[in-house]
Amino acid sequence: MHLPAHERRNRLEHRFGARKPPKVSFEFFPPKSEKAEASLWKTVDRLKGLSPEFVSVTYGADGSTRERTHDVVKQLSDNSGLATMPHLTCVGADQSEIDDIADGYWDMGVRRIMALRGDPVGGAGEKYQPHAGGYPYAAELVSGLTKRHDFEIAVAAYPEAHPEAPSARFDLDNLKRKFDNGASMAVTQYFFDTDVYLRFRDACVLAGIEKPIIPGILPVTNYATTKRFSDACGTKVPDWMADAFDGLDNDAETRNMIAANIAIEQVLALQAEGIDEFHFYTLNRADLCFAVCHALKVRPGKTAPNDPESTNWRLAGY
Repeated sequence: MHLPAHERRNRLEHRFGARKPPKVSFEFFPPKSEKAEASLWKTVDRLKGLSPEFVSVTYGADGSTRERTHDVVKQLSDNSGLATMPHLTCVGADQSEIDDIADGYWDMGVRRIMALRGDPVGGAGEKYQPHAGGYPYAAELVSGLTKRHDFEIAVAAYPEAHPEAPSARFDLDNLKRKFDNGASMAVTQYFFDTDVYLRFRDACVLAGIEKPIIPGILPVTNYATTKRFSDACGTKVPDWMADAFDGLDNDAETRNMIAANIAIEQVLALQAEGIDEFHFYTLNRADLCFAVCHALKVRPGKTAPNDPESTNWRLAGY
């Protein structure tokens, strides 16, 4: 039996119209070429109109993009008006080097840092070894940063546990240690099962963690690539996602429609549980995140603080 038109309208209004727009933030990564650079600034220019709480800039899994990360952060800090949060890792540097980087960011006007252990030099499959004379793990890095400046420090959280953790309890205790050392919020690894996040949130509360645990949302642009990366980082990809993207390898338009719908449904489900802030992994592409945010009522209209009058800053060089 078909629902009456008024009932359909009521359900849609309850689902999409009654909720307030959530807070959002975005992650970018340093480009490797002039073409990629142009794409990044085009993405930043479009998404900054959504007035994100902050934007983060990755550091490279093994610290390999240090200079490029610094350059992107400087461009964003100097010209975009966005609150910028650079990633900073423990990999491949002693404490004095990391302290100097943090001091430079502070002098630049950066007030937020994402403090991470980082992946081992050599990439997947290599065993992590703390750098001699460096900060061994993220908890110690957080402690060191808080002693130098009044940064707002974010850390990583893993709803499905870090792949190298011996147990979920060990991983949760490590997260608690990072908060105890001065972190003010955590951003999660992306996930696709909302119940996984909700159980993790409850476990954090029981462990005495009262700071925000912001869900990381990844709109899927390429299922096969996402599946390979997820297998490596311990994120479960549900079987229904394979079916949803089946046969669409050469149909980017339909893939994007499905990807946006999945991300919208995920955020709506979490909003129904009282979550009001989300961090989007953009992969330096604006369209999917912009579409998802639009459906969530996060829309242009407010300018970022200190937004420059001209948008041509993005062409000023890398």
